Amino acid sequence: MQISSMPLGYNHPAMLEALADPVNQRIIANRPALGVFPGKEWPNRLKNILLKKEFAPPGLSHITTMMCGSCSNENAFKNIFIWYAEKQRQGAPFTKEEMESCMINQIPGSPRYSIMSFKGSFHGRTLGCLSTTHSKYIHKLDIPAFDWPIASFPEYKYPLEENLRENKQEDKRCLAEVEELFEKYKNEKKMPVAGVIIEPIQAEGGDNHASPEFFQELQRVTRKHGAALLIDEVQTGGGPTGKMWCHEHFNLDTPPDVMTFSKKMQLGGYYHSEDLKPKLSYRVFNTWMGDPSKVILLEAILETIKRENLLDRVTRVGDYLLKHLMDMQKEHSDVINAVRGRGTFIAFNCASPEKRDNIIKKFAAKGIQTGGCGSRAVRLRPALTFTERHADIFLDALRYVLKN
Repeated sequence: MQISSMPLGYNHPAMLEALADPVNQRIIANRPALGVFPGKEWPNRLKNILLKKEFAPPGLSHITTMMCGSCSNENAFKNIFIWYAEKQRQGAPFTKEEMESCMINQIPGSPRYSIMSFKGSFHGRTLGCLSTTHSKYIHKLDIPAFDWPIASFPEYKYPLEENLRENKQEDKRCLAEVEELFEKYKNEKKMPVAGVIIEPIQAEGGDNHASPEFFQELQRVTRKHGAALLIDEVQTGGGPTGKMWCHEHFNLDTPPDVMTFSKKMQLGGYYHSEDLKPKLSYRVFNTWMGDPSKVILLEAILETIKRENLLDRVTRVGDYLLKHLMDMQKEHSDVINAVRGRGTFIAFNCASPEKRDNIIKKFAAKGIQTGGCGSRAVRLRPALTFTERHADIFLDALRYVLKN
């Protein structure tokens, strides 16, 4: 729903009650400039809500709040560049040359570092994020971009269980390309890679999945080259895959260095490791630095997720929906294929872009909201409150659409 941004559907009582609370109304009416006037309750709200053990990504104890997914990724890039430069400086203070050259966008104060991204990715529409976005030309056309490395994201053959060997080779091909780009940008282009950004599931690019083994090895390669791994959970975070954060499915050796969020979480931001905490104030900064009113809503959302065991429901209903979609795929293989997903974060491909667009229109005519992604995929983004009854309504509509 709403590009994966509505966790509890429309007008959920818990959210309406939170907004009706007179104490919360005063917070909403008096938005603080959190960057300089956070208020005495703000640190406690971060600790008790966003950093609460059952909701925060395991192993990441620091958080910087923002407003949207793009500004979360953009400021995470800055944080990574600062961390990388501090490592190169080895504790030395800024030089006079660095302080003067950065004011005219020249080295050494404005170093030539880069962020590696992947073909098919979407990370936002600010300038740095656009340089790491590669899903549709309309997002990027006419806008200058950084010359940063772009690696191949695995393109798997489906059904997965029938193509294990080919897909394992695809993982190896893409990881070899990552290694080559690290070396090329360090030695030839003189633009060392400070960080790697990747989505757990490439959403806008076509709901493209990669194996846990791919992500495990990517983390090892990134660490070997002294770069930070940034996992973009803007669309996958908040529970739609059956875990609070999709990367929890991957059994990584250690937590990622940075993880960004937004959408279902109502505000944006990023979690990060202790190592990435800037040593000086005002290095990552803006007026608002988040919004306490959105944390009011988020608290109601997270309490509902816990109270109603919604992550378990997402897993159960997702399995139910996937099973029936795979059965339909066998019957209508000339129209839909490559059914895939985690939890209710599900997609399937159509035979052509035209058929995909027609299916989405027919769903809309029956009052069902779906979306397109990539060139041929239909993506499903139900709320966490989605049940088997809702799944049956969707499946009945899909049967009708496929027969007509």
